[in-house]
Amino acid sequence: MPPDRPLEATGPGVGTGVGSARSGAPSGAALLSLLRLASPALPIGGFSYSQGFETAVERGWIRSEADAGGWIEDLLDAGIGRFDAPICLSIARAIADGRDAAAFDLHRRFLASRETRELRAETEQMGYSLLKLLDGLDGADAHVAATVRALLERSEPCGLPLAWALAARSFGVPPDAALHGYLWAWLENQVMAALKAVPLGQQAGQRLFARLIPRLAEVIDGCEAMAPEAWSNFAPGFALASSWHETQYSRLFRS
Repeated sequence: MPPDRPLEATGPGVGTGVGSARSGAPSGAALLSLLRLASPALPIGGFSYSQGFETAVERGWIRSEADAGGWIEDLLDAGIGRFDAPICLSIARAIADGRDAAAFDLHRRFLASRETRELRAETEQMGYSLLKLLDGLDGADAHVAATVRALLERSEPCGLPLAWALAARSFGVPPDAALHGYLWAWLENQVMAALKAVPLGQQAGQRLFARLIPRLAEVIDGCEAMAPEAWSNFAPGFALASSWHETQYSRLFRS
């Protein structure tokens, strides 16, 4: 359930010159805060998950740099690009605009879309870790802080997109920029999983980034025009890989 008191359009990033609620280009402290939020040093455990990538390697679906790039690009074209990205953007915009009830409705839809136990556990663990981080910081947006405390006190499941949206508002990061950071963190983690699991070298990883960044930008641009009825996370190979990972004998990652 959302907090009893709705979020108001106040606090960092609202009328402060840091970035408007809908601006896609943060400046100054907001840009640095976005880098902080998307950094692999953020202590929420993202490095420990592969989202089925490890099983795709185990099953022989991914054997090379080209295979890894194809797998990640397919995910961008399917579930990430057509569901996770637009719903994450919508959640971030709802939080920024003070429409907390709408944000929580979208959040419940996101949680319901996780097709395996590991995918659900992953987003809830990372979301919880980000909430705990926000709860321990000084100077946070007052309404975000109240929402975070309510979620923690109720032990209510919180997926990463909702926690990310709350962090973005608290740090003064506009929703469109927050989506850039969210998807960059996802892409970086997938490439790092490829380096560890295939395995690949560092130069191969940089070639993957060069190949995939333009596609990631297209996904972000496509979110604007995608109506909710067009959202779809249909990616059966991804779902199977995640399911099989739950019983995979030898594992480096938690998903």
